[in-house]
Amino acid sequence: MHVIPWQIRYWKTFFEQATPMNHSKKISRRRLLQAGGIGMLNFGVPGMVMGMDKTDASGKAIASKKSCIFLLLCGGPSHLDTWDLKPDAPSEIRGPYNPIRTKVPGMQLSELHPKLAKVTDQFALIRSVHHPGPIANHFDAMHNLLSGQYVERVKQGVPDSAPYIGSVVAKHLPSERNLVSNAWLIKCVGPPVFCAPNIGSGGYLGSPYAPVFIGSAENHPAMPDFKPPAVYDRIDPNRLKSRRDLLSHLESDTLEGHSIGKDWNELREMAFDGMTRPEGRQAFEMDRESLTVRENYGMHPLGQNLLLARRMVEAGVRFVTVNGWTGPAPGTGKGPPSSSWDMHGGSMNMGNAFGNGSYGMGWCLPRLDEALPALLTDLKERGLLEDTLVVAMGEFGRSPKIATKGYPGRLHWPGCFSAIMAGCGIRGGAVYGESDKTGSVPVSDPVTPQDIHATILHALGVPLHDPTKNTGIAQPLFSTGKPILRLFG
Repeated sequence: MHVIPWQIRYWKTFFEQATPMNHSKKISRRRLLQAGGIGMLNFGVPGMVMGMDKTDASGKAIASKKSCIFLLLCGGPSHLDTWDLKPDAPSEIRGPYNPIRTKVPGMQLSELHPKLAKVTDQFALIRSVHHPGPIANHFDAMHNLLSGQYVERVKQGVPDSAPYIGSVVAKHLPSERNLVSNAWLIKCVGPPVFCAPNIGSGGYLGSPYAPVFIGSAENHPAMPDFKPPAVYDRIDPNRLKSRRDLLSHLESDTLEGHSIGKDWNELREMAFDGMTRPEGRQAFEMDRESLTVRENYGMHPLGQNLLLARRMVEAGVRFVTVNGWTGPAPGTGKGPPSSSWDMHGGSMNMGNAFGNGSYGMGWCLPRLDEALPALLTDLKERGLLEDTLVVAMGEFGRSPKIATKGYPGRLHWPGCFSAIMAGCGIRGGAVYGESDKTGSVPVSDPVTPQDIHATILHALGVPLHDPTKNTGIAQPLFSTGKPILRLFG
């Protein structure tokens, strides 16, 4: 057996520190998982938090319950041109698009959403989301949305350690099929202004609950040569066996007489099983889907990432965040996978926000109109929508008044924006909240990102308080919002 000395020294040190002067002292579950997360850097990938495996009589894994696909439209889509049009407003506010009728009487959408208009009975539309403070930059708005906390310290460049929602779900609902619990399809790239501070850390929960980032601008599922994460790509059985034997050696050498031996052995076996179980690898084999299904989603990064998200949920992944990148428009070469929806127009050298470039609604909205309805329909037909929550939104909205410097566009607007939620008991066909005549502020049933955050946790059955962290004063909140209970029914 090939043994690497520094690895043995590392694990010996870990277990000695974990149980000083007392071999019967039991290591905490969190500490054990942290060790597992560290070990995964060599054994696999961080973020692979796994639960107990569940199989039926034939040995086939049982489908997990309660998952979430969070479509994050990075950059902040214009609510006034998508889901909350104002046809009676002055031209400098209403924009060029007309509203169209939908399957739900009284719910109108943009004319660039003809397919989404046919499935409005499957989702609830919230038109009164707003930030509780004057947050007008991507960095703070994303943190506010994903952490469920409004923290003034973030604006001073000192982000708090609040975990993001995918990490919270992974903590309380680990995968039942020994797979990744928290995944992010295409991490936002470019200047750090686009990414929230704790996007890859897991916050105070630690790296075991951080997301596993999958794909990039050069490697995404719309490409014929898409490669899955290394942990699932061409697994070398001999290499895995060598590492398995190494851990067995460490156990026999360091854990004899320790009460943690059984727990550690269980965690190791789950990790090994997770990397060899076929469901994990097969989720990334996009050619298993028919061409008809793939084309329904759209043969672009957004469509195929949402299809991959559906496949990952079927395989047992609990929380999948999908970057709403639509890919570069033909002939433009612009549009990095960070913020397709940051449609400033000419003021930021991004072209016409109402045009067909990478940052134009003429390009982005038709891609969204393919992908999102296809996901909802697919989940429903497969019987997955009841246990899969779908959320689609950006980190804020866009200014009511169109900016006309150079090409037209809209600026950041935290005062009012929209969100779509479906599945997991959400009432389809509902419109919640209302904005004023110009889409500037909510005028009824105002909703904060914290409320969205709390509603997601409620739908998935995750507590709003962290019962595992004792501050000596009170249990900290995973979210300072309140679930929107009227969405359910």
